[in-house]
Amino acid sequence: MLSFVDLIFYLLGVAIVFLILFLIYTYVTAKTYPNLGRHDSEKFYFDPHSKSKRLFPDYTNSPTVHLTVIVPAYNEEKRLPIMMDEAMDYLEKRQAKDSSFTYEVIIVDDGSSDQTSEVGLKHSEKYGADKVRVLTLHHNRGKGGAVRLGILSSRGKHILFVDADGASKFSDLEKLESNLNKLKIVAREAAKVKKSVKHQGSMAIVCGSRAHLEKDSIATRSLFRTFLMLGFHFVVWLLCVRGVRDTQCGFKLFTREAAIFLFSNMHVERWAFDVDLLYLAQHFGILVSEVAIEWHEIEGTKMVPVWSWLQMGRDIVLIRLRYSLGIWKIKTKF
Repeated sequence: MLSFVDLIFYLLGVAIVFLILFLIYTYVTAKTYPNLGRHDSEKFYFDPHSKSKRLFPDYTNSPTVHLTVIVPAYNEEKRLPIMMDEAMDYLEKRQAKDSSFTYEVIIVDDGSSDQTSEVGLKHSEKYGADKVRVLTLHHNRGKGGAVRLGILSSRGKHILFVDADGASKFSDLEKLESNLNKLKIVAREAAKVKKSVKHQGSMAIVCGSRAHLEKDSIATRSLFRTFLMLGFHFVVWLLCVRGVRDTQCGFKLFTREAAIFLFSNMHVERWAFDVDLLYLAQHFGILVSEVAIEWHEIEGTKMVPVWSWLQMGRDIVLIRLRYSLGIWKIKTKF
């Protein structure tokens, strides 16, 4: 029988072996820079009016519309029409009141097996391809990867990404815009003192937040799911992002400069990509704020309880570890 001291040394040895194996896994499975390439088919969108394929603009071009709305969608043929109807109703009414307000919506079909692209193309046909475009990915990349390609295909001065489920109220965009305009003023002044990346004075992010609804959501969740949620928030706070209570809300507004810089450097393409973005933003001193929005639980979530939370927890640990060890590199110029 092992003595207490021998047991301690045995457990310490197991822990060291586990740590070494984990570090090897961390290095072996990581790519130094994110892959910004795309399949040839992903370079084009279909124009229903001309019945032809057209090339998406290059992300390095100057913006030509005021707002780009990115809608990542995976098997969303049922929920997408409801969300799009609300969004287009708001955007069209706003443009009717203010002719200087221009916009585009890019629906990014993340390798769906249903009619998601076809649903998007119906809206493109109704409103025109200048306002609604469908980017159909060659294979599933994950929500973060879908948003990234949408942003790299965008024309907007400001860029909003919003979930396809319609859980958020689209008119809350005005709250985010008001806050973003304030942040841009602060960012310009801050950049005069310290500028760590090009165009930092033009970079800002406003996150829609459901944190004010947390007490109500806890009341309707099981004890186990509540434990997972609170544990996730703690790990995010401990390792990556502080000062943002709700990192995962799918309603975030970026200046174009911030969106391109952050999504070009983002390494995580699945559920935890928001944490990756906000970690990078805080690392470079890009201003981030949080605004409470109206939000409703919608059936049909793509997250798998427990498993998705565990994947996200793993990714958060890897985010901190890989950036800290220099395994993941960051480009400050493009």
